[in-house]
Amino acid sequence: QVQLVESGGGLVQPGGSLRLSCSASGISFSMYAMGWYRQAPGKQRELVARITSGGLTNYSDAVKGRFTISRDNAKSNLYLQMNSLKPEDTAVYYCKGTTFRNEYWGQGTQVSVSS
Repeated sequence: QVQLVESGGGLVQPGGSLRLSCSASGISFSMYAMGWYRQAPGKQRELVARITSGGLTNYSDAVKGRFTISRDNAKSNLYLQMNSLKPEDTAVYYCKGTTFRNEYWGQGTQVSVSS
């Protein structure tokens, strides 16, 4: 059974930091490209950051320079370090694992940025 479980969300003040984690099971994690996506109320789900199986990364313009995606293949974990958070970063954050054959989503974790 494949599971992607996000954690680390919460309420933070503008300018603060959070670190999201996504723990994967039931897949050969190192073979998967992994990504973080987010969905704000009333908006479409959007890509935040991706990391390939080989460790190459890319970011949306909205988070470039503030967020860092990383992975630990030995632990089957994906991370998103979020710094300098803004109110517009408020959303449910999802992790996704992808190969050419499969695609799996986590259930999401809420991130709220507010004073």
